[in-house]
Amino acid sequence: MTEKSHGERRTGLLNGFAAYGMWGLVPLFWPLLKPAGAVEILAHRMVWSLAFVLVALLITRRWAWAGELLRQPRRLALIVVAAAVITVNWGVYIWAVNSGHVVEASLGYFINPLVTIAMGVLILKERLRPVQWAAVGTGAASVLVLTIGYGRPPWISLCLAFSFATYGLVKKKVNLGGIESLAAETAVQFLPALGYLLWLGSSGDSTFASEGAGHAALLASTGVVTALPLVCFGAAAIRVPLSTLGLLQYLAPVFQFLLGVVYFHESMPAERWAGFALVWLALSMLTWDGLRSARRAAQIRAGLTAPRTATEGQVHSAATRAQVPSQAQVPSQAQVPSQAPVPGSGAGEASQLNSGVVEA
Repeated sequence: MTEKSHGERRTGLLNGFAAYGMWGLVPLFWPLLKPAGAVEILAHRMVWSLAFVLVALLITRRWAWAGELLRQPRRLALIVVAAAVITVNWGVYIWAVNSGHVVEASLGYFINPLVTIAMGVLILKERLRPVQWAAVGTGAASVLVLTIGYGRPPWISLCLAFSFATYGLVKKKVNLGGIESLAAETAVQFLPALGYLLWLGSSGDSTFASEGAGHAALLASTGVVTALPLVCFGAAAIRVPLSTLGLLQYLAPVFQFLLGVVYFHESMPAERWAGFALVWLALSMLTWDGLRSARRAAQIRAGLTAPRTATEGQVHSAATRAQVPSQAQVPSQAQVPSQAPVPGSGAGEASQLNSGVVEA
C-alpha cells in the first residue's frame, strides 16, 4: 500500500469516526432547543437542512441530477416516500430524546441491521445463511425480553428501526448521493414545514423569535447538524471498505446508549440489560458471519486469479522460447479461462454490515 493510499484510508477513517461520532452525540443537541417542542424542532430541521444543502450544491455545482430526477416520475414518487418515512424517523427520535427515552432510541439503531435483513427476506425474497437466521431470531427474542422489561413493546425502538430500514430500502432504489438525496427529500418537506412554522408564528406559539437570538441560532443550526455528518460519511464511503463502515456504524448507537445511561441517568433494570445483551449477541453473530463470508469470497477470487496468471505466464514464456514475435500464435483472451461469478461473493454481506446511515 502506497503512502498516498495510506493517507486516503486514514482520511476516510477520520471522516467515518466524525460522521458516526456526530450521530452518536446528537442526543446532547436536541435538549438545547427547548422550550421548542419536537414538531417545531422537526420543522426547523427540514427548512434549514434544505438551505444548507442548497448552499453546498451551489458551491460544488452539482445540479445535473435534479434535471434527471424531474424527468423520472417513479423516482420522484420514491423520493416522496423517503421524505415521509424519514420525517417519521426524525420526529420520533427528537421526541424520544427530549422526553427521556435516549436508551430506547439507541436500541432502535442497534436492531436496525436485523430489521433490514428481515425486510430483505420478506420483501426482496433474499436467502439467509444459518447464522443470519440465528441473529434475526436472537434479535426477536431480545424484543420479547424488552417488552416484558418495559411492560409494553419498545415502540420507540421498533418505530425508529422499521422507519429507517424502510428509508434505506427506498433510497437504494432511488440511487442518489447523500447530499443530493437530502436536498430532494427536504425539498418535499419544505413547504409543509414552512407552512407549519408560519402558522405557529401567527398563533404566537413559535419560540424562534421569542426566546432570543441564541435560541434562534440553535434552531437554524439544525441544518448543519443534519447535513455535516452526511458530508463526512460521503468522504468516508469512497475511501474505506464497506465492511469497515459497517463496523463503524455501531459507534452511533453505542454513544447514544452510553449517554442515556451515564449522562441522562436513565434507569436500566436487569431485564433491560438482558434484552440489550441479546441484541449485542445478535449483532456480534451478524458481524462475524459477514466478515467471514467476505474473507472467504476474497480467498475464492484470489484462487481463481492465480491459475489464470500462471497460464498467461507460461504462454508468454513458451512464446519467448520459440522466438515467435507475432501475436498470432499466442492464445487469445477468449481461449484463457475467465473468472466466473463467485456465488455468495461477500458483496452483499459487506453491504449488510453497512445497512444504513444513522441519520438521527
